[in-house]
Amino acid sequence: MKKFFASLFLVLICGFATAQTQVTGVVVDTDSSEPINEVRVLIKGTTLGDLTDASGSFAINDPELPLGEQVLVVSKTGYITQQLPITIQSGQTVNIDRILMEIDLTEVEAQIGIISLSDNQLDDESSSAYNISGLLQASNDVFLNAAAFDFSATFFRPRGYDNANGKVLINGIEMNKQFNGRPQWSNWGGLNDAQRNREFTMGIKANEYQFGDLAGVNNIVMRASQYRQGGRVSYAMANRSYAGRVMGSYNSGVNQNGWAYSILLSRRFGDEGYIHGTLYDANSFFASVEKKINDNHSLNFSALYTPNRRGRSAPLTQEIRDLKGIRYNPNWGDLNGERRNSREREIEEPVIMLNHYWNIGENTTLNTNLAYQFGKIGNTRIDNGGTRLVEFNGQEAYLGGARNPNADYYQNLPSFFLQDASPTAQDFQNAFLARQSFVNGGQLDWVALYRANEISVANGGNAIYVLQEDRTDDTQFTANTILSTQLTENITLNGSLNYRNLKSENFAAVKDLLGANGYLDVDFFAGDDSNTDIGLRAQSDLRNPNRLAGLGDRYKYNYEINADVITGFAQAQFKYNKVDFFVGANIGSTSYQRTGLFENGNYPGASSFGDSEKVNFSTYGIKGGMTYKVTGRHLIDLNGAYFTNAPSIRNTFANARQNNIVSAGIEEVKIQTADLSYIYRSPIVKGRITGFYTQVQDGSDIGFFFTENQFGATSSAFTQEVTTGIDQRHLGVEMGVEAQLTPTIKVKAAASVGQYIFTNNPNVSYYSDDFIDPNTGLPSLEPFTIGDGTAKLKNYHVAGGPERAYQIGFEYRDPDFWWVGLTTNYFSNAYVDASTLRRTDAFTQDVDGLTFNDYDPEVARGLLQQEQLDDYFLVNVVGGKSWKIGDYFVGFFATINNVLDQQYVTGGFEQSRLANYRDVLDDQNNTGGPVFGNRYFFGNGTTYYVNLYLRF
Repeated sequence: MKKFFASLFLVLICGFATAQTQVTGVVVDTDSSEPINEVRVLIKGTTLGDLTDASGSFAINDPELPLGEQVLVVSKTGYITQQLPITIQSGQTVNIDRILMEIDLTEVEAQIGIISLSDNQLDDESSSAYNISGLLQASNDVFLNAAAFDFSATFFRPRGYDNANGKVLINGIEMNKQFNGRPQWSNWGGLNDAQRNREFTMGIKANEYQFGDLAGVNNIVMRASQYRQGGRVSYAMANRSYAGRVMGSYNSGVNQNGWAYSILLSRRFGDEGYIHGTLYDANSFFASVEKKINDNHSLNFSALYTPNRRGRSAPLTQEIRDLKGIRYNPNWGDLNGERRNSREREIEEPVIMLNHYWNIGENTTLNTNLAYQFGKIGNTRIDNGGTRLVEFNGQEAYLGGARNPNADYYQNLPSFFLQDASPTAQDFQNAFLARQSFVNGGQLDWVALYRANEISVANGGNAIYVLQEDRTDDTQFTANTILSTQLTENITLNGSLNYRNLKSENFAAVKDLLGANGYLDVDFFAGDDSNTDIGLRAQSDLRNPNRLAGLGDRYKYNYEINADVITGFAQAQFKYNKVDFFVGANIGSTSYQRTGLFENGNYPGASSFGDSEKVNFSTYGIKGGMTYKVTGRHLIDLNGAYFTNAPSIRNTFANARQNNIVSAGIEEVKIQTADLSYIYRSPIVKGRITGFYTQVQDGSDIGFFFTENQFGATSSAFTQEVTTGIDQRHLGVEMGVEAQLTPTIKVKAAASVGQYIFTNNPNVSYYSDDFIDPNTGLPSLEPFTIGDGTAKLKNYHVAGGPERAYQIGFEYRDPDFWWVGLTTNYFSNAYVDASTLRRTDAFTQDVDGLTFNDYDPEVARGLLQQEQLDDYFLVNVVGGKSWKIGDYFVGFFATINNVLDQQYVTGGFEQSRLANYRDVLDDQNNTGGPVFGNRYFFGNGTTYYVNLYLRF
């Protein structure tokens, strides 16, 4: 008996001695009661945690587990994050048998809302005014939620950054276009259900895939194994960019043999959106198959195909807006009882990718990716340069150059007839007739275009008008490999190597002959065509003169761009109880080369035909940051970086459609940035306030426009304006805070206050085929500069949405699975894009290069003042309801934006057609308003979006 009790005593002593302090539990889905795997369970304020396994189980048993009252954070993308108070005692196990997690409808549906808003762009994804809302996602950050969902509808840009400053990745592969650096959202539009798994890093914080950029990195995970098993069918109705959308998706989950697949089909459609005549016709397909070969290797194949066609709208002057309203679109007209838009954008660029995931060891992974993208982007417009070849004084000559058919052409408006300074010379009668005609019609006259061609053909001529398609056919191959290894419990290394090769074919094609049989491919506007030499200049391709272009033929311009980009990235992350920090660096090489396939008559020989010089750029960068945990609730976060970026293809060549000339003064962009944040987190209140500073140097931009300004001996010209050495500063504060007042009521507030200005007077040079070299009689290959060669832009604001945005809102989430939210949003300090040409010495000088004798500095200051747009106030409502019926989950989600139907301007730009003091002053003093006034983008009135869905 003594031996028995002695043995029992020793066992008990050993048991107590070896008893572990641990936290265990099981996480299950509220609706299905099924276990959820890969849920992150973490002791708040520490790095101690675990991921649930296939049975939903987890166990945290680290020796450094903190004792006493703690908070257990349970999180997974797509679910509402849980924060559970627990008490940890030495030698005891805290077991939470069932942790219930609910699908986060706010997050899921907000992503749908975000993507629908990102569709509602300013018609042209290459525009710098295009918003970056699609880069953001619904998240736990209050400010990012506000910026992504409410602010983005007004083309607000966080911290004033361009969307080219944000990187979008799919399965670790960068999707930004090399032509302009911006994401082509349409290439994955309509795939909402397949885009819920997102990994977003704001700003230049640590990212395991690549170095990143100012606006952050958003990696969309589209792996078959990462989707929740089940299906979803939904139908959406809206009056924004499309009228309806139907979508169906199914995810198999990983079966016993290690296979998983996911498939999605959707269609978006509408005769027009909020703006008249903006048709929408888009289909989307996504498929992904993954094979888990063994515990260490997995292979995933994905394919995206999202062909889409959209009718485009146009910015309006105030005169046009007053006559026709904000929904007016001059690009469409009636043809055979249907609305036909002359400016359509069609995108068809499939993407296929292969991803290999290798667990090299317990703490090391290697992800290798291959992607291939091909297809086309086409933009149509009316070409009115039609000509026909005739005999003139015994020589061949070209007659043509038809009147501009655009409905909003300035000669169709009342202001055109009232521009004479003398009241007796103003044509009030024709101004009245023009007003009546424009108000009662004002649309493109397709019938007149067909009739003009019919008359020309009947008289032995060719098409006067055709529908031109500007095409870009890209073929891109991407390969990268991404390494992540945890050296110790506290240190993780990330690294990647990336290679991208692009072959881009660019040409104009005849989309529609509008009833004719051919179109003579010469440029009527290339000088006086009664002269034979000038006739040679008019040829689009000297190797095929007087080409008669038929339907589908290439004409006007035809060239290729080849680009190669190689980058390397390395990063080290350090995580400790009181402080986390990281350092990262990258290095890269970018090269571009143009190959002309037409020998342009204005630039004969190697200046347009064959290979250009190869343009090379070297880039590098370094960044770092730290998070200091004052307590579990109070954190200080600091990040900084210095890096360089290569200029885009668009800005590298002065006029790639005509010649091989490289933009003068082009070089790498230098960026230095820093941000400092205070973060507060408690079970009831969470918030962040961040101050940020960014300095951009040696930026570049290129613009194309016709101007009546004097360029030496040339009275007017179609010019290419190359601006280089642009410096700008982005400075401001952003904040977001929310409070869970009761289990069902949450209030929130967000704000951004910034100033985004140019900090120098950049260099400006001009190219044009109207600038003739007296030695050759041909257009000059050298740039033309005005005065001191700079534009006085210092302290002007960088255009692109409001610099200030404020929000106050609330959300009610009922236990019966319905919820509603309301936000009030106020925006101010938005500016139009200032004309660079007006800020050169061309503004003050007459044709002889002398200052205008009637020049008044005070008046000039008023003419050159950058227009600040009016403030505006928007109210948005969002809500939804869901039901669980057996094994099915049914619900709806709805938003109403701009409930009060406010009219507001989201952006605009000054026209450069008139750019000197006298012309601008006369235009501003015009009785009927300026003929060439600022053009504006107007926000939508009241719009709605409703989504009905069934999940199983």
